[in-house]
Amino acid sequence: MADAPFIHLRCRSSFSLLEGAMRPDEIAKNCVGHEMPAAALTDSDNLFGALEFSEVMAARGVQPIVGLSLSVAVGPKPLGAQRTEPDGRIALLAQNEAGYARLMQLTSKAFLEVEPTEAPHVPFAELLRDTDGLLCLTGGPNGPLDRLLADARQEEAEELLTRLQGAYADRLYVELQRHGLSREQLVEPALIDLAYARSLPLVATNEPYFSSPKMYEAHDALLCIADGTFLGVEERRRVTREHYFADGGQMRARFADLPEAIANTADIAQRCSYRPLRRGPILPRFTGEAGRDEAAELAAQARDGLAMRLEGRELAASREDYEARLELEIDVITQMGFPGYFLIVADFIKWAKQAGVPVGPGRGSGAGSLVAWSLTITDLDPLRFGLLFERFLNPERISMPDFDIDFCQERRGEVIDYVCDKYGEDRVAQIITFGTLQARAAIRDVGRVMQLPFGMVDRIAKLIPFNPAAPVKLAEAIAGEPRLIEMQREDSDVAKLLETAQALEGLNRNASTHAAGVVIGDRPLTELVPLYRDPRASLPATQFNMNWVEPAGLVKFDFLGLKTLSVIDRALKYLSEQGIELDLDAVPIDDPATYEMLSSGASIGVFQLESSGMRDTLKKMRPDKIEDLIALISLYRPGPMDNIDTYVDRKFGRAEPDYLHPMLTPILEETYGVIIYQEQVMRIAQVLSGYSLGEADILRRAMGKKKKEEMDKQRVRFLEGAAKNDVPKSKASHIFDLVAQFAGYGFNKSHA
Repeated sequence: MADAPFIHLRCRSSFSLLEGAMRPDEIAKNCVGHEMPAAALTDSDNLFGALEFSEVMAARGVQPIVGLSLSVAVGPKPLGAQRTEPDGRIALLAQNEAGYARLMQLTSKAFLEVEPTEAPHVPFAELLRDTDGLLCLTGGPNGPLDRLLADARQEEAEELLTRLQGAYADRLYVELQRHGLSREQLVEPALIDLAYARSLPLVATNEPYFSSPKMYEAHDALLCIADGTFLGVEERRRVTREHYFADGGQMRARFADLPEAIANTADIAQRCSYRPLRRGPILPRFTGEAGRDEAAELAAQARDGLAMRLEGRELAASREDYEARLELEIDVITQMGFPGYFLIVADFIKWAKQAGVPVGPGRGSGAGSLVAWSLTITDLDPLRFGLLFERFLNPERISMPDFDIDFCQERRGEVIDYVCDKYGEDRVAQIITFGTLQARAAIRDVGRVMQLPFGMVDRIAKLIPFNPAAPVKLAEAIAGEPRLIEMQREDSDVAKLLETAQALEGLNRNASTHAAGVVIGDRPLTELVPLYRDPRASLPATQFNMNWVEPAGLVKFDFLGLKTLSVIDRALKYLSEQGIELDLDAVPIDDPATYEMLSSGASIGVFQLESSGMRDTLKKMRPDKIEDLIALISLYRPGPMDNIDTYVDRKFGRAEPDYLHPMLTPILEETYGVIIYQEQVMRIAQVLSGYSLGEADILRRAMGKKKKEEMDKQRVRFLEGAAKNDVPKSKASHIFDLVAQFAGYGFNKSHA
């Protein structure tokens, strides 16, 4: 026993919001560094990080144990009062899949089945039900057992232990912690006596909130941020310097008198042989007419829809071309297993349109799908605009389709209500999102808890570049700002502020609900993911964020609320009251008076065209066709903006277009030889070098990411393909370099 490995069973990650200061990858790194073969994550009341922890630990060769530090209410709630402070926490660890499923139920109940003003918790009785697959640790100094003993309520403590032992039998461990706290020392003899008297195993735990002792002061500031207090306040919540990720040798020394308590940590790790894994996408089955399966239903709806779309319309290609493209898309969608996704999206969009809820015409790469147009998911004819299906779904690079769907901001909730009614309220949820302590916020928060002068903290914060699209790390900001370097050198308070803020930067600060993401399951969601309740939202949310909810098996649907659609709807109603009926779907997109108005810069209130810089550019470009507006929206961004003058000069004949090669003229003619769109990059590879459009999409992604190894491989493929079309190697190489340069910031034409 003296040499038994110690396993941390009570790690807190940054998903214990403003409480834990280790990210899941840091826990894995610590395990590797300390040669610890396993570790358990027991965040406070939640499983926010469970799947991420499972994946990053396994990737480092460390066994992940998923658990929960769950708040329980032992006694009855005071009459007419809210329970703001539960009676303590008990740690539960998943031994197998059934245990993990029960953890998901328990944490979901802790958030969903309490009053909005109450802290998350479950009644103690709930803890005693369905315990198969769970190991129970009594909770340490913050557990109800320790608290009862500390209050000299011996009989109640014994009764509580009896009930736990009855529910968990040989899966119950009496937990001992030695962080140097007086309350730990006070109750330890009684805990040991109870354990020995009942033949219950002891287990030694440490609760690491941070990686090493040097992180103690930064973590102390984190607790002050959480509690809205100051470092200088004596009476406040604290942990000790010992609440760090101690190594096995340190823990064996700490519990040298109780070697079995150390040995039992390894015993527990051996008993917990389960970790949550990634799943493929799980969608509710879509029931077709006359018992058709999803593939047959999709084909039938798409073919009927296309026939209706083409009726009486001026076509951009022959009817046969439309039908051939439709069949190709149907085949790919079916082969990739996504008919149900298209049918579900089409269903709620059709309902919204029939209910008079304004719906956007479609944006994002989904606008490149003819099936989507046929099903009325989008209102753009992709052949008319030269849009590519492979930019949306590529059979050579399997990924979920993802439609960005805009609804009137004021009536978006009605569509979500329809989805809840159709699939079941327990099968629909929004997606959680986590706010983090980013550079400026970290400076302000730490400055406040240090009680530094507001003006000084504000000056320092404003020296940090603010770019939400590409946030700057504090270390980069300091290195690039001489004034910060000087202030840090001359003022110890500023040095401490910057050091502490850097230590806390990036930690999760709060949880809220994603603005658009909704998931729909084929079963109660708590069988797939744990759920969370945001007090400001009507629907529950998944405890996994955008990055992890899909690997857990759920498919995301975007229900975006767009104010512009509400404004347009109101304008149409005002016109109707004056006897003017306007059908937006029938409005021509070549109206000269409209382009004349836009060319004068009169575009305030027009979505994406209303900034002063955009209005100046409209005057310069003088758009006279929809293609000009598509190009403008794509070019008016950092980087591509440099090409606006080139586009305008070529448009008005002040410069000659350069099409690079005669074969590329049809592809680049629309934009006067300027490569603007990702779709143009794909077409160039297809025409010049014989790429399939699926291969071309992979080339586009490689060029965008600029990975040298992949780019070198693609260059060889591009040049070999061009040689077969008799394009000289030097010319093909020049075109590849130019295309790669543009591809880095090329815009998705379907989106524009």
